[in-house]
Amino acid sequence: MNLLMNKKRSDFVSVKENVLKKLIESDGFVSGQELAESLSVSRNAIWKAVRSLSNDGYSIDAVNNKGYKLNNHYRVLSAENIKANLDTNVYGRKLIVLSEIDSTNNYAKKLAVNGVENGTAVVSDYQTAGKGRMGRSFFSPKGAGLYVSLVIRPDMDIISAQLITSCTAVAVAEAIEKLCDCEIKIKWVNDLFINDKKLCGILTEASMNFEERHLEYAVIGIGINICTAEDTPYELKKIITSIEQATGIAVDRNVLCGEVLNSLERHMLNIKSREFINEYRRRSFIFGKKVEVVGNGKLKKGTAVGIDENANLIVKLDEGQKITVNSGEARIVK
Repeated sequence: MNLLMNKKRSDFVSVKENVLKKLIESDGFVSGQELAESLSVSRNAIWKAVRSLSNDGYSIDAVNNKGYKLNNHYRVLSAENIKANLDTNVYGRKLIVLSEIDSTNNYAKKLAVNGVENGTAVVSDYQTAGKGRMGRSFFSPKGAGLYVSLVIRPDMDIISAQLITSCTAVAVAEAIEKLCDCEIKIKWVNDLFINDKKLCGILTEASMNFEERHLEYAVIGIGINICTAEDTPYELKKIITSIEQATGIAVDRNVLCGEVLNSLERHMLNIKSREFINEYRRRSFIFGKKVEVVGNGKLKKGTAVGIDENANLIVKLDEGQKITVNSGEARIVK
């Protein structure tokens, strides 16, 4: 009995996902008959799928003799729509979509500790306590951003694990550019910028086995500003931007989430080759700029002059010597 019920549920979810995909692909109305024939199901199954999508928050017009039309789908996050845009083998195949959470990274870390599978992604419409680097908060207003955390369990040593954040930065930059006519720059080590304002932050948290010197798991948290929320604090408005504000494009968060996971999987498979490093360097806008390096309770001043093969920042101090920075923060001095 349970097996039969599970199969029926699986079949319904599949129909629902495919109906959503058909509606997204269409510029206008799609008749129920056309949907039923293309998916080899009954008209009643189509009606149930549309009703379920409406309950999920999708705005769907239903007109006699015309069929169904999807409105404003980019505003709604759903597992079905994200999966419709996945081209991965592992990343995002187990997907948890939440309406609200304190922090997707916190949620994903709990899953990781309990043994959740490699590639599990947690996405939320809203974070009440989003996390940034160095203990900072990450402003995560409802419906205005893409907030996703990915659990990975790669066969990776400690040195290679230090590349995860920088590799992620390149992967996310490429995913955004695929959907938008823009140029994304990277501020070492984890921030994506457009037009000199912050667009995206990345936070990697990991569990290391120091005895065996390998990575047990990592949680990659990504926060991308899709549109600028009305309640954005004034001080933040001066230093952050959004895709919509910078490009005029209203990006479908589900499509972007799929592209981010696709790009991440491609890059992470080759992370040990360090092929991404040249692209990371090309996108850097910190070279030649005066910086203050903060780490281990110390402040050092100098000029950013390069990125080494381990994605460490090379800084020429005001005193003349060069140092390699592999942790902490480099603030641009204006």
